[in-house]
Amino acid sequence: FFMLGPPNSGKTALAAHTALLSKFPYLKFCTAQTMLGFSELAKCQQLKKIFEDAHKSTLSCVVVDELETLLEYAPVGPRYSNNVLQTLKLLFKRPPPKGRKLFIIATTAYRDILDQLGLLASFSKVIHIANMSSGQHILHVLNEMDHCFNNDEMRYLEKKLHDKKVCIGIKALLDLIEVARQAEDKSRVGRFISQLEEVAGMI
Repeated sequence: FFMLGPPNSGKTALAAHTALLSKFPYLKFCTAQTMLGFSELAKCQQLKKIFEDAHKSTLSCVVVDELETLLEYAPVGPRYSNNVLQTLKLLFKRPPPKGRKLFIIATTAYRDILDQLGLLASFSKVIHIANMSSGQHILHVLNEMDHCFNNDEMRYLEKKLHDKKVCIGIKALLDLIEVARQAEDKSRVGRFISQLEEVAGMI
């Protein structure tokens, strides 16, 4: 699977959740942060080891998060690590040994870039992760969360949000909700609405 979506749209969380739902005995989460400080050669060696270990298991799942960061992509030039790119291409295309299955999930916010680099062609399915676009989406998230706002506050939010348009990723929304959850004063709902107007462009 290739998961595409804007920053803070929840790609990483969804990829991790999907991997856990697979219940495969071998799960590996690969990010640029886990290879912070690695040389280009060390990154390639680590990626190779991850996939070699995955091929040893009957059922394996590897998540490669934020591919553009792992490639050290920079738009000026453009510049990227060609060695890491070629390593990933080979690893993505290499089939597991007979009788074994490997499920690969990759995430990115930059479809065009990775398409030009030839990485999208390695995946059989592309999933688009969109930002939330309406107040109803926000209300649905709030209703799924326990004890975030009390009943009176929720009724007020329903009046304010039910017909609004927004553009916000789930990660950014959860951050705003957590700030509101920590506050105990009566003005927290008003501040939450103000933050939505600022961050989500609510109209």
